Amino acid sequence: MVGQAIRPDRGLIIPQGTAPRPSAVSLEKVGFVMDFTGKTAVITGAASGIGRATCDAMIKQGIHAIGAVDRSAGIGDLCANMNRAAGREIMFPYTGDVTSDAFRQEVYRDLKMRFGAVQICVPAAGITRDRLAVKVSKDTGRAEIYSRKDLEDVFAINLIAPIMWAMESVASVAEDRNRRGLGRWEPAERTQGAIVFIGSVSSAGNRGQISYATAKKGLEGAQATLATEAIYYGMRCSIIHPGYTDTPMVQALGDDLVKNYILPQTQLRRLLRPDEVADAICFMLRNSAVSGSLWVDAGWHPAA
Repeated sequence: MVGQAIRPDRGLIIPQGTAPRPSAVSLEKVGFVMDFTGKTAVITGAASGIGRATCDAMIKQGIHAIGAVDRSAGIGDLCANMNRAAGREIMFPYTGDVTSDAFRQEVYRDLKMRFGAVQICVPAAGITRDRLAVKVSKDTGRAEIYSRKDLEDVFAINLIAPIMWAMESVASVAEDRNRRGLGRWEPAERTQGAIVFIGSVSSAGNRGQISYATAKKGLEGAQATLATEAIYYGMRCSIIHPGYTDTPMVQALGDDLVKNYILPQTQLRRLLRPDEVADAICFMLRNSAVSGSLWVDAGWHPAA
């Protein structure tokens, strides 16, 4: 079923003029930090966990607007509460299926009509369907292999959807530059925008996560490829690999598994906090000198 965007009341359309290029002197003063001021972001999985924490972090750093995307209808109330706390309208809720092309295109169409280009994208929505790739049944003696449907579902949300949402942001910046008569990006313009994919320590391989680990590993190839292409428009692309984080997805694993199999393999002997991961995401977004991947793992190393 195709999700429908929940649109807030339309406000004034903010025209996107051609910004003057900073001089070499001003570039030297500002360094290579991308300012969030005046920029629009899209964050999927925004209702909880890393996605929600990233919204909080961006608001504190002065982001102009966030398209907060989640399948939960509760995203509307969350945005209203965060807007009240911030004292201005920053969060714009959209409820739907992140794997739907129609839903994704509608979200971007609405945001572009309101604010112009969507310069920042953090596609944080994700699911797990964990179990062994091959397991012999004690009852029948037959080997049961991992479900094709579960494999495809995890790939759709954790691999394909993030790539599609990221490309949509690059396209919005590319179109905006073309409309303003700008071609290939030049360093004097400063970074135009950035994407951060949410990888995982599981991308190195993790028992019981054949679908999740493969999807997260695939994001590394997407990041490396998109980084080489998107920079033509001044867009950077990187990836972070969080360790086990105190989110609903990890909590669903159960206290016993966390206590007995995760914490003993984590140097900090605790789960990461979502705000710690969000801080790393904002660092990767803002610091133009940092590229590639960043491991935010609390010192986690799988047992042999």
